[in-house]
Amino acid sequence: MATVTYDQATRIYPGSDKPAVDKLDITIEDGEFLVLVGPSGCGKSTSLRMLAGLEDVDEGAIRIGDRDVTHLPPKDRDIAMVFQNYALYPHMTVADNMGFALKIAGVPKAEIRQKVEDAAKILDLTEYLGRKPKALSGGQRQRVAMGRAIVREPQVFLMDEPLSNLDAKLRVQTRTQIAGLQRRLGITTVYVTHDQVEAMTMGDRVAVLKDGLLQQVDSPRNMYDRPANLFVAGFIGSPAMNLIEVPITDGGVKFGNSVVPVSREALAGAEGERTVTVGIRPEHFDIVEQNGAAAKSLSTDTPAGLAVTVNVVEELGADGYVYGTAEVGGAVKDLVVRVNGRQVPAKGTQLHVVPQPGETHVFSTSTGKRLTG
Repeated sequence: MATVTYDQATRIYPGSDKPAVDKLDITIEDGEFLVLVGPSGCGKSTSLRMLAGLEDVDEGAIRIGDRDVTHLPPKDRDIAMVFQNYALYPHMTVADNMGFALKIAGVPKAEIRQKVEDAAKILDLTEYLGRKPKALSGGQRQRVAMGRAIVREPQVFLMDEPLSNLDAKLRVQTRTQIAGLQRRLGITTVYVTHDQVEAMTMGDRVAVLKDGLLQQVDSPRNMYDRPANLFVAGFIGSPAMNLIEVPITDGGVKFGNSVVPVSREALAGAEGERTVTVGIRPEHFDIVEQNGAAAKSLSTDTPAGLAVTVNVVEELGADGYVYGTAEVGGAVKDLVVRVNGRQVPAKGTQLHVVPQPGETHVFSTSTGKRLTG
């Protein structure tokens, strides 16, 4: 087991001026499960391949434990990698696939057999050891690829979008198995995905990348509750956080017909700006009744809050999500509001909503940085 350190690690592909990964600085603790997440082209797979030794590091360094592995070949790094496409040998049995790396390393046959059987027991693959990959389902093949990594007993597991070839139900099931297996084995793991739900449910910590730059690294809960900037706020969460540019007014921000209080700290941080961008999660809206405003109305003639026209309703049983539009500052904005699954509004009707007290996130419109504490 070992820590992993990216120390200002940079990768610039030949023919490009812009780094694919730009001065990446992360320390991954011994036994930690870290997920690298971000949109396509953000540098997450490149970061993983730099750690594996499959991409050169142009600047900075990468360390596994106390060893500087920046320029070591992959075979000398004591890592095991699980790929998106499984990369199994079609002509070999499951047992031979799982034990192949040990066979190449000259490990005695009896020891290989024992390690393969132990890994197969953990992964529920014992009855499939004599089969070839073509006789397995996608989920079973992925478990074989995991087993091949486990028998190596490496210091670090590297996983590059290992679930993207599975159907939705199997993906949920397999991600639970991988997370549970990693905690059981206690091996430091770096996991790459573009799926933020996968990242939030699996990782001890999540690192969000955009255009090769690290945006935030934190626990899933902290990242959800305190996104560092507008990009992270809009990327983490499903459905995504509502981000609305609103004018600053006395004591807070003007939200439709209401004034929503925000902290003095946020208003001080926005000094010199006329607007801020307010983020509200879909579950953090209150629906306002005509006679029971949850925020101070600027007019006695209309309900407090923001008028949202209902366009689509997703009914999920316990909850429902209203996808609607609202006019803010003269522009029409899309909004998502979570509602009681037993009391969903009809399409074409209008709701008035206000953010729940203390549940607003305030960001600088010009820089995108978080202003609230």
